[in-house]
Amino acid sequence: MFKKPTSLPDLLTNIYFLTIVGLLSLLSACGGGGGGGTTPPPPEPPPAPTTPTPTTPTALSNPIETAIEVGSITLAANQFVRAPESSDTVSDPITNDAYARIQYIHPAPDDTGRLFIQDVRGIVYVTDLEARAPTLYVDLRTEEVAFYPDRFPNESGFLGFTFHPQFAEEDSPGYGKFYTGFSARADSGEADFIEDGSSVQESVIYEWTATDSSADVFEGSRREMLRVGQFASNHNIATLAFNPNAEEDSPEFGMLYVAIGDGGSAHDPGNHGQNKQTPLGALLRIDPLGGTEGETKYGIPSDNPFVDDEEAIPELWAYGLRHPQHFSWDSDGRMFLLDIGQDEIEEVNIGVAGGNFGWRIREGTFATGHGVTTSDALGSVYERPEDTIDVIYPVAQYDHDEGFAIGSGYVYRGSKIPELVGKYVFTEMVRGRIFYIDTDNLIPGEPTTIYEIALNVDGTGSSLVEVAGFSDTYLAHSPHLRRVDARLSVDNAGELYLLTKGDGWIRTLAPLTE
Repeated sequence: MFKKPTSLPDLLTNIYFLTIVGLLSLLSACGGGGGGGTTPPPPEPPPAPTTPTPTTPTALSNPIETAIEVGSITLAANQFVRAPESSDTVSDPITNDAYARIQYIHPAPDDTGRLFIQDVRGIVYVTDLEARAPTLYVDLRTEEVAFYPDRFPNESGFLGFTFHPQFAEEDSPGYGKFYTGFSARADSGEADFIEDGSSVQESVIYEWTATDSSADVFEGSRREMLRVGQFASNHNIATLAFNPNAEEDSPEFGMLYVAIGDGGSAHDPGNHGQNKQTPLGALLRIDPLGGTEGETKYGIPSDNPFVDDEEAIPELWAYGLRHPQHFSWDSDGRMFLLDIGQDEIEEVNIGVAGGNFGWRIREGTFATGHGVTTSDALGSVYERPEDTIDVIYPVAQYDHDEGFAIGSGYVYRGSKIPELVGKYVFTEMVRGRIFYIDTDNLIPGEPTTIYEIALNVDGTGSSLVEVAGFSDTYLAHSPHLRRVDARLSVDNAGELYLLTKGDGWIRTLAPLTE
């Protein structure tokens, strides 16, 4: 077949012939072709790598199954003094009709027995232990401070008030000074933090200096000290307080603690809670008298936990909080820090310097939708996965089967109610329930038992919501159509007062006499 090629067709024929011969030789060497053998099957492909199927977490329909029971303590809530009726400057379907938005009472740090009443609508009244008729001390609405509660009167406004511990000490640096935290118009100043997000309102702290600390009407000066932009109208600045246990020669003395919510909306859309570079969703600690004239408006305490952390603002004391409206100290030095939950869990925490309290990936001892992999809509809670960061969990918690927003609380150290001494007393503000826990051996992450205090209100035998309730405009609270907005305060002797916005009354708590 092979012949010398004399043309292109001859060359192609030779190439074809040699190719066929080569293939037949290869098959013969491998036992194929005409050798009588069989062609082996091709090898099986290796198995495809397998990955474990991720476990989809299940939303908890009843996160805390144990119901809160009424404990052994029954108290009388008796009318003490009524705040003057106040009003909002706007009216819309979400704004409720509180008689007076009384938030707390604050005892003057002197021996006058005066009690200052804080109304969120911008007013401070003064009364005393004898329940004299409240009179006006200062009105933010008429001061030139751009007070602005109108975006959301239920939650915006005048939310923080405290006296400097040297308020009544003449010739001291803190003489006559007190501090207010409130909502201000966004265009009324330049924010120290989050100026770009301040299109709604701003949370502002002012320092006021009274020329006479004993006067019952404020006269003096004021200065702006801190301003934080807010992208929404809720979860604003909240409690301002000095540690009452601090000795005058200690580094803790005169340091101002500031609670600020996560900025509002729902589910912390900006993830401020887990961001150490923002004051939102945090507890701050500053030295109000430590600023440098013309340069800084306050000082940074040198023992703040993040003062040397380049990834945190130096004012930061604790973070991972959603809506920490209230905190207080026991006489043993522990801070009790409350955090209002989103849709499920209300928290009682022990404050820890440098602590991360988990929000927005944790709510109570549970994980949120941000803390697990799920396609569920945000709002539910789940069994939490193993922590990859350090989180401080509550020492007590309740879910929304028992009530809604947690209010304010104190460890009782008064003398009128012996069976309550050493117990932490706090409110569920919406339905007006009063709870307590034992404070011995509290362990974060191992919530202790909560008990309810039975109340006899004004000698009627009726519940607080029946006596002091008003319209509840929050649809999430259905079917509870009336709310109380109950909060607690204490005087200099440690005795408890119950404040209700629905009727504007301040009531004393005392043993129920037979």
